[in-house]
Amino acid sequence: MTTKNFDTCASFYLENGAFMGRLVRLNDVVSTILRNHQYPLNVSSALAETTALAALTSSMLKYGGLFTLQIQGNGPVSLLVTDVTANGKIRSCAKFDEKKLNEAKALRKTEDIIEEVPHLVGGGYMALTVDEQNGLPPYQGVVDLKGKNLSELALRYFAQSEQIDTLLKLFVKTPAGESQSYMSAGIILQKVPLKGGKEIDLSEQNLNQTWEDLSAFVQSLKADEVFDSALSNEEILHRLFHQNNLRFTGDKTFEFGCRCSHEKLKNTLSSFDAKELDEMADSNGKIEATCNFCGQKYTYLRTELIKEEKHLQ
Repeated sequence: MTTKNFDTCASFYLENGAFMGRLVRLNDVVSTILRNHQYPLNVSSALAETTALAALTSSMLKYGGLFTLQIQGNGPVSLLVTDVTANGKIRSCAKFDEKKLNEAKALRKTEDIIEEVPHLVGGGYMALTVDEQNGLPPYQGVVDLKGKNLSELALRYFAQSEQIDTLLKLFVKTPAGESQSYMSAGIILQKVPLKGGKEIDLSEQNLNQTWEDLSAFVQSLKADEVFDSALSNEEILHRLFHQNNLRFTGDKTFEFGCRCSHEKLKNTLSSFDAKELDEMADSNGKIEATCNFCGQKYTYLRTELIKEEKHLQ
C-alpha cells in the first residue's frame, strides 16, 4: 500500500547551495503501470527503473510541456519509454521479443536473475526529450548505451550533454510473497555551476573533498531504507546529509496518467491510407486499437476513418 512518503520527489540543497539534489520514491505509479501491462519480471523491473530515472531527471528541469526518456536498442527489449508531464503525470511502456528474451536467459544462464537494462536492451541509444508543446522544436539529448547498468548510462549522458558532475543511484523492488506491488526509487546529486559571481563558502579543495564525502553518503543508501514506508523523504535525507547544511526546497507528487483518447487515436488512424485501413478492419468493418501505455481499447468503424479526397477543378 502506498503512503504519503511515496510517489513523491523531495528537492534539496547542500552546503549553502553548492550542491543540489532530488530523492524520488515511487510505488502506486509503477505498480499501476506494470499491472496494466503484465510484462515478464525482467521487463517490468527494467521499466520500473526507467520510470524512476525519468521522474528524477524531469524534476530537475523547468518545462511546461512533456519530458520523455526513451531507451531503444537491438536486444530482447527493444524499447523502454517513460514520459512525464509538467504536472507530474507519468506513463511508461516497453516493447520486447519474448522468444529472444528466453533465448538470452538460457544463453547467459540468468533464469532466476533480474538483468540490468543494458543487457536487456543491447546496442542502441538513450534519448531525453523536452517538448514544450508550443510549436517550437523539442530539445533532445542523446547518448549511446555504454555502461553496466542504467545509472551508468544516465551518468554518461550527464557527463556528455550537461558536463555537470553528477552522483546517481537507482533502486527497484519487485513483488515478494503475496504482494503484487513494484517500487522504484532514485537519488541524484549535482554540483551547482557557479554563475554571475555566486560565492560558495568552500575552497576548491574543500569542495572536491566534500564531493567525495557526498559520493560515499549516496552510495551508502540501501534499498531497505529507501523502500521503508515508515521513513519520510526528510528522514532519509537527514540521515545522509545532516552534516552538510541540508535545506529542503520543495516537494512534487507524481501519479499515473495516460493522455490517450478516442479522438487522438482516431486522428492517428485517419492518417493511414485506405489500403492499410482495409487490412486492419475485421469482417464487420471495425478496427480495434489499443493504447500501448495504458491498455485501453478503442473501436472505430472503417467508414469513419476515411478522409474525403478533394479534387482540384
